[in-house]
Amino acid sequence: MGVTRRQMLWAGTGIGVAGLLAACGGGGESSKGSPSPAAGGAKPRSGGTLRVGALGRAGAITRDPHGTQANESDYLVLALAFDTLTAPGARTNTAPRLAASWEPSPDLKTWKFKIAEGAAFHDGAPVTAEDVVWSLQRLRNTPSGAARLPGIQAKNITAEGPDTVVLVSDYPNADFPVLTRFATFIMKKGTKDSELDKAPGTGPFKLDWFRGGNARLVRNDTWHGGTVHLDAIEVTMFETPQAMANALLAGQIDLASNAGAVAARTAETRKDIQVLRRPDDMAMPIVMRTAKGSPFADERVREAMRLAVDRDAMVKQVLSGYGTVANDILGTGDPAFAKDIPQRTRDLAKARQLLADAGFDLSKTYELVTTEDIAGLADSATLFANQAREAGIKIEVVKQESGAFWEKTWKAGDFYTTYWGTNDSVVFFASKTMVGEAGQNEAAWNDAGFDASYRKVIGTADPARRAAALKELQQIEHDRSGYLLWGMADGIDLAAAKVRNLPELAGYGRVQLEGVWLS
Repeated sequence: MGVTRRQMLWAGTGIGVAGLLAACGGGGESSKGSPSPAAGGAKPRSGGTLRVGALGRAGAITRDPHGTQANESDYLVLALAFDTLTAPGARTNTAPRLAASWEPSPDLKTWKFKIAEGAAFHDGAPVTAEDVVWSLQRLRNTPSGAARLPGIQAKNITAEGPDTVVLVSDYPNADFPVLTRFATFIMKKGTKDSELDKAPGTGPFKLDWFRGGNARLVRNDTWHGGTVHLDAIEVTMFETPQAMANALLAGQIDLASNAGAVAARTAETRKDIQVLRRPDDMAMPIVMRTAKGSPFADERVREAMRLAVDRDAMVKQVLSGYGTVANDILGTGDPAFAKDIPQRTRDLAKARQLLADAGFDLSKTYELVTTEDIAGLADSATLFANQAREAGIKIEVVKQESGAFWEKTWKAGDFYTTYWGTNDSVVFFASKTMVGEAGQNEAAWNDAGFDASYRKVIGTADPARRAAALKELQQIEHDRSGYLLWGMADGIDLAAAKVRNLPELAGYGRVQLEGVWLS
C-alpha cells in the first residue's frame, strides 16, 4: 500500500509525452489546481482555522512519510507538512512543487530536478540537493520503494551541485516526473526514525501537535510555494464516513474529505453545505490472482467474471449514481484513454460457456475478501456476489479488518476488492500494479506482451509510436489482466459554506489545501 496505498494513489497523470516534456521547465504552473465554485471570485481573506475530517483507524497510524499510510488522515497531515518533488496540476498533469523544473537526457534515462529557489525546512535550514538525495534513497530502500521509484536504484540518485538532483533509470522512461508526485516527501538528511514525530518538513503548514491520529498544523509563512491564507488546519480522524459526515452536519468540522455518495445524497438537501464532486475519482476493482494454483489463473475464468457483472446496476446501487461505468482498464481519466475499445457488457451465457471450457469448479464456494475502509467497498462485493450467482458462481463475501487485510490478503489473496484514489494515468497503474516487476502487483500478473508494450510506451517521445503502444497496452489489460473494474466512483468532499477555494483536482491534488480560505 504505498503513500496511502489507497492514495498513492491519489494523484493523477496522463498528459502524454509531448505535453510532459513540454512541462520540463516547470511551466510556471502552480500545483494548487483550479478554484472551487465556492471561491466566487471574492478576494481571499487571511486567517482562521480549517477543521478537516479524514478517514483512518487507530491501529494503522503512521508518522513515516515513506512508510505505508493506510489512513487518509495520516496522508493528509504528511502532505500538508512535507513537499513532494512534483504535484498534480490543473493545466498539465505534472506541476512544480519542491522541484522548480526537470529535464531529461536525450535517451530518457537521466532526469535532472532543480530545487525551487527559497525552499527551506520549517526550522529555517535551506533544502539542499543532498537532502533530496538522502530522502529519495531512503524512499527507494523501503519495502515498496521499487514501486515508488520504478527503474531507479538508490546508488543512481546523486547530487549535482547544491540545487540539482540527478536520477538515472535502468531503462528509458519519458513518464518519470509523473511518478514523483505521490511519495517523494523530502526530509532533512540524516533524520532518524526516532525523530519522525518532530522532523521538520518543507510544506505550507508546520506540525504543531499530533495525538492519536488527530493533528494541528500552523501556517508556514516562509513557504516557497506562495501565500498561505489559513492560520491553521486541524485534522480529526474518523473511522467511518458516516461519523465524519455527521460531524460536518453538526458543525463540528468544516470539511469532510472523501465522504462518499450516501453522505452526499443527504447533504444535497442542505443549503449550508457544499458538495464538491470530482468525477471518476476512485477505482474499486475486484482483483483476481492470476498465478498458477489460483482458481482464476485461467484467463477464460477471469473473462467470465467480467462478463457476469452488471455494471450499470453496480454504479446505480453501490455508488448511488455518483460514478460511471468502467471497462476493466485502470486510468480512465487519462487523456490518452482508449475510448474506442468496445465496452464490455453483461453476457451470462458466454460467462457460463467460458467457465465450462476452463473446467471451473462450480460446486465450490469462493471467498471474496473485502474491507469497510471506504464507503461502498463492502457493498460492491456483496452485490457482485449476488450477480455472479446468476452465472452459477457461488461466492461468499468475507469482511476483513483493515490491518489484517493489508498485511495478509493484499497482493496474496486469490480474490479480493481493492481501491485506488487516482485515475488519470494508464501508465501509472501499469508501472505500479501490472508489469511483472511491479512491487504492488496485486494480481501477480506476469504477461510478457503487456510488459513489452509498457516499455514501448515509456521509452519513446514520438507521439504516434507512443499512441499505438498505449492502445496496445490497454487492449491487453482489457482482455486478460487480473482486474475486474466495473465502475469509477466520484470523489466527494462536503464543506461548510464558509470554506472557499477548495481544490478540485483528484488524487493528491485534493489534499493541497494551501489555497483554501474562510469567508
